[in-house]
Order: sequence, then C-alpha cells, then structure tokens
Amino acid sequence: MRLAVWALSVVLAWPALAQAPDRSPFPTPRPGGTTAAPTTEVRQASAATPARVVIRASANAPRRSLRPILRPGGSPSQTAAAQPTGPVPAATAATGETVQIIERSGLFGMNRRVLEVRAINGATRLAVVRSLRPEIRPDGLEQTVRAAATRTTPSRVAQPGRRGALCGRPGIVGERLSPITGRISGCGITEPVRVREIDGVTLSQPATINCDAARALQTWLNDGAIPAVGRTGGGIASLRVVASYSCRTRNSRPGARLSEHARGNAIDVAAIGLVNGQELSVLSDWRRGNTRNLMRRLHSEACGPFGTVLGPNSDRFHQDHFHFDVASYRSGPYCR
Repeated sequence: MRLAVWALSVVLAWPALAQAPDRSPFPTPRPGGTTAAPTTEVRQASAATPARVVIRASANAPRRSLRPILRPGGSPSQTAAAQPTGPVPAATAATGETVQIIERSGLFGMNRRVLEVRAINGATRLAVVRSLRPEIRPDGLEQTVRAAATRTTPSRVAQPGRRGALCGRPGIVGERLSPITGRISGCGITEPVRVREIDGVTLSQPATINCDAARALQTWLNDGAIPAVGRTGGGIASLRVVASYSCRTRNSRPGARLSEHARGNAIDVAAIGLVNGQELSVLSDWRRGNTRNLMRRLHSEACGPFGTVLGPNSDRFHQDHFHFDVASYRSGPYCR
C-alpha cells in the first residue's frame, strides 16, 4: 500500500520537476535602468589594507542603494581608510560611472560597510556628491557617554553669601547708606551699612551698623557660632535680630550714658534659626538642660570678635537676647 502511494506521488510531481527553472527569476528592472550586470573588481587585501570590492555600475543605475541604512560604526579614520585614494580610473571617469566601495572584514561576513557615491566627470547632474547617511559614530563614543553619566563629581562645598563684598568682606550682603546724624549729640554713623545676610545666614531684619560691627559679626559666625552648632537642626540658617542702630541711652534709661547702639557699634541677637525651622532662643534655651551648654558656648565665642558681650547672666535687661558691640577697653573684652 505504501509503495503504491509513493509511486503515485512521483508520477503526479514529475511534470513540475521537469519544468522547474535552474535559477530564481530576477525582479522587474526599474524603468529607465538597464539589466546589464555590473562588473566587479576585487582588490587584493594586504596587512595594512582590508579587502575592497569595487562595483562599477552603468550611468543609469539607481542613485542610492535600495538596502536599508546601516547603523553607523567605526571612526573617521577608519572611514577615511575605506575611501579610495588616488585618481578615479580613466575608464570610469570617461563613461560617467559611479563607484560604490564596500569594505568587508571579519571571518563571518561583513562587519562594517562604507558606501560612497561620488560625482565623476561625465556623470549625470543628479548624482549625489556625498552619502546621505549620518556621520560615522566615533570610536569609544558610547563608553565616553556612559562614563560621563556615571561619573560622581565631589559635591561642591557651598560658601553661601560669597556674592556680597560689603565692608571689603566677601560674604557680607547689603548696601551702603548715607551718613546718619542723630537727634542727640554723639548719635549717628559716619559710614553706615545695612546688612541683610552674612555668608548665607540671613538676618530676620536688616541691621543698620558700621563696618566694624559687620566684620565682627561675620567673624563670630564663621569661627564660633557655625562650628558650635554644627549639624544640629541642619546648621545655622538665620539670626533673629531685635536691635541695631538706635539713638538712645543704655537700656533706654534716662540720664544713662549713650548706648553703643547709638554709634552703630552694636547688634542684639535673640535667637539662632536652624535649617529645619527650629530656633535656639536665648530666653528659652539659656537654662534648658540639653541646650544650656551650646548657648553658653555661643555667648563665649563672641567674646573676642566683639568688645562687649552681654547675656542673661549680666542683668535683667538681657534675659532674652545677646548684646554684641565693638567697643574697645584697655583691659580687654567685657563678657558677662
């Protein structure tokens, strides 16, 4: 039974096998073109130059390859090496043919192709001068981009306030004012400044003082207050200023001596604002257990940059703020 079925299959398929073509039919040529097969010249490869296949097509050949565009690869130097050097063969120039150069390398076929279409003497006016493909990707581009994306640059240490230079000190931000004269003899500031910020630490209200007091405040912040607070609450963000220039007597008492505030030498600070929004208040934290030592250190660090430092232990007038002024004494700073 099986033998009969096999014999019947051979008899039915024999006409088709007898008429099968010996090669695949070509597609219909493009109108205006020719069916003449191009001539191919294979240039022998050497150790320095890879093998090249030069295809000489007729003048009516398509102006660009029908194959999809290849992904760019290789370097400009490799591209230059793949391009022909020297004059175009005379026969080619005379007939107006275009030259396509395909470079093959590797054991398992084509790894890289460079296709160039050149306008040659005698070619049609529609011939392209250069390839329509994008530029060749440089060698190592991908590695360079990846390295740049993953490179970790050290975080820049912020030096806030360096944009200002009031009183000759980078970091002091504010403006100069016209000379101030007071209603009481001895009041006033010859060269007043209005300070708004010092090295990124903002003042709750602008302080009208002289440059000596402004520079002393910056020194206390950088050398004393900022290191003392450290990272507590994220560090110092602001100062709550409650007094600066004021034409008055000490503690506003009648008949008392003129205050250093009346000369622009003094500034009163009631609290230290932290980055996290909390405050170190002189009134609340001076005697509080977990902040007591810190508040006393802030007080003592001001003794030196300022000539006078007064706090809650000095008198009843300074229970809620630090008084700093730049008055000088022969015996040295006065700190209580």
